[in-house]
Amino acid sequence: MENKIKWGIISTGHISKKFATALALLPEAELVAVASRDLETAREFARIFNVSKAYGSNEELAADPEIEVVYIGTPHTFHYENSVMCMQKGKAVLCEKAFAMNAAEAREMVKVARHENVFLMEAMITRQVPLVHKVMKWIADGRIGEPRMVRASRCARGEFKPGARQLNPELGGGALLDVGVYVISFASMIFQKPPVGVAGLGFIGDWKSDEQGVAVLKYDKGEIADLSFALRTAGVNDAYIFGTDGYIKLDDVFAVPSRASLFIDKKEVEVIEEPIVGNALNYEAAEVMRCLKLGLKESPFMPLDESVQIMEIMDKIRQPWGLVYSNDK
Repeated sequence: MENKIKWGIISTGHISKKFATALALLPEAELVAVASRDLETAREFARIFNVSKAYGSNEELAADPEIEVVYIGTPHTFHYENSVMCMQKGKAVLCEKAFAMNAAEAREMVKVARHENVFLMEAMITRQVPLVHKVMKWIADGRIGEPRMVRASRCARGEFKPGARQLNPELGGGALLDVGVYVISFASMIFQKPPVGVAGLGFIGDWKSDEQGVAVLKYDKGEIADLSFALRTAGVNDAYIFGTDGYIKLDDVFAVPSRASLFIDKKEVEVIEEPIVGNALNYEAAEVMRCLKLGLKESPFMPLDESVQIMEIMDKIRQPWGLVYSNDK
């Protein structure tokens, strides 16, 4: 295919490998460069994924005139600086969730995107899954009446070695940023407005990062979101949307759902089943390219102001815990 959109990837970690695999499914995409702080690591990544250019610094990739859009797959603590650097070089950016470490960084990222007139999107996979769009149509069509409550859980039981990114506070580790963002973003997607009240409890473990937590969000018309998230606790990762006339259930794992059920009078009346194509990160990349082709600077499915709003919620949730990140000012 001619006129392919040229991608670069910053980072060679697990999620970047998944993203490179996903890009290969999209004929309109071409991965042309990868960057790592270790040149040999970048070269090995390039060999595995048949990438023509490998850089030993992120700055070199950002300066490459061939690249149109950059995927940021670095740990949370680097999302802000990597995204801003790329945008200031005129690149479109897809930044892995959580969007930033805090709301101040998120606001600055959006400010830079608008100043530079470039595309920016948080890589929140749930927003791009086709089945979720159908669920949102159920809601828009009034199938469950007025949404009143959301209940969602994103919990995993991981065994992590000391220093592992997932629980390393110096890399933005912890349950809130790593998995809590899924349930908070889900509630934001359903109610489509900021909460007027935020409360939560969390447990900070021996590594000085949060291992699990719960949050309750209250909205202006009395709507409630009941959310749980964990990295060292086994759990069922489903979600419910309760309305005045019925409810919707998204099966485990709700963040990347392939099945949704509609209940009226406690009876299942309709089911949507749609298998996930690839590892689902391809949906994010496809949305970026759709927007670029239309000349959009942000995605209607993951608006920039909403990404900032979600970071503001997470700041409020952790503040009573005394959880302070290295990037906080």
